[in-house]
Amino acid sequence: MSYSPLSPDKGSRRNGILVATLGVEPQVVTITLDNLLSGGEAIVEVVVIYTETARVREALEVIGEEFRKASYPGIRLRAVPVSSADGPVEDFCTDEDLRALLRTLYGEIRRARQAGVVHLCISGGRKVMGILGMVVAQLLFGPEDRVWHLITEGWQPGSERRLHLSPEDKAWLVSVPVLRWSEAGVLMQTVAEMNDPAEVVAWYEKLSRANRIKRQREFIERWLTRAEREVVRLACRGLDNAAIAAALFKQEQTVANQLRGVYEKLRDWLGYPDGNVDRSKLIAEFAPYFALVEGSESK
Repeated sequence: MSYSPLSPDKGSRRNGILVATLGVEPQVVTITLDNLLSGGEAIVEVVVIYTETARVREALEVIGEEFRKASYPGIRLRAVPVSSADGPVEDFCTDEDLRALLRTLYGEIRRARQAGVVHLCISGGRKVMGILGMVVAQLLFGPEDRVWHLITEGWQPGSERRLHLSPEDKAWLVSVPVLRWSEAGVLMQTVAEMNDPAEVVAWYEKLSRANRIKRQREFIERWLTRAEREVVRLACRGLDNAAIAAALFKQEQTVANQLRGVYEKLRDWLGYPDGNVDRSKLIAEFAPYFALVEGSESK
């Protein structure tokens, strides 16, 4: 299986870096990477954090071979051992071992954040690697960064290795909610009043949605002209250019020209993302916004 990563714009903050903790199953890394690439993420580097044992080294070698035989053209592989002052860590048996893990995760995720969007897979390796990975995510993550848990059907630990799954196999990534400490003041006040962690997560997701709606409203009301807003509203209802032109008593070419201008503004607003900014991207971003706004106005 071979992938060609998207070509990111220079200076874009949307390059993707996959940071993955590794145990004895190299599939965790390759299947996670396959899923991200299939989902359109422009991954430019994979950082594998591992402990210095023979079986983990073997798993790392398997991953390295996938990169050497060009299964992932244009994507760099970076292998990072967990190391303390006494040398590479084999397992997490002491406080110093855990501090070394925390330093390694913090340093690599911080470095990845400076280069692009972080995709942290916490499904591989010792459980404590995932736990401390979440701690670092809370400290460093921004709104675009993601923590992923890999779920697969078709292989189990210890079974024959399947580095890449077929379309018939079931494998998917679940996004793990991260309560970022950048909002610590608001979080601490609210969390102190909630007994149920699910309630905390739901509240946080509601807060995130509110922030997103606020940004969307800013784009619609401040970035677009009145004429562009009407065109975008109808496009998000599913009307094609001819139907929009008829509804607004315009020429079809005028509608097309206005939408091209909107796409350029949207590209700027999104921070110059990889790939095309077109009608599908516009609808994906703003159809839910218009549905919410028009629904509240009709009440």
